[in-house]
Amino acid sequence: MKISTKGRYALRMLLDLAEHQGEGFIALKDIANRQQISKKYLEQIVAILNKTDILQTNRGFQGGYKLAKEPAQYTVGSILRQTEGSLSPVACLEQDPTNCSRHSCCATLPVWQGLEQVINEYLDSITLQDILQQLEQSK
Repeated sequence: MKISTKGRYALRMLLDLAEHQGEGFIALKDIANRQQISKKYLEQIVAILNKTDILQTNRGFQGGYKLAKEPAQYTVGSILRQTEGSLSPVACLEQDPTNCSRHSCCATLPVWQGLEQVINEYLDSITLQDILQQLEQSK
């Protein structure tokens, strides 16, 4: 499994919004400048995230984006699933493994299932708030 640039940038964008949540709606150009990510790329990420309840949007002069919920309510796992789709380490786990003709005799299936469980549990245990607190402690 490899997290794409889209997933990594989405996490950075949402973390930036969490860090600046007291400032109201944040313009995409401000996030792009702070994170050194192209605004055009962030627009593609916003298009994906706007299909969910992750962001609030405001158009116009004071327009921009902000988190729809508190940072503690966003896990890294949920963010990455929105942008990456599946976090499965192998393709056969992206769907029901019983659809695989080899599932009943696959000696490695339990290995991949265990790895998937560890990945999901780990990423679902970290929130944006956790990352912010870690950032504050390192300053």
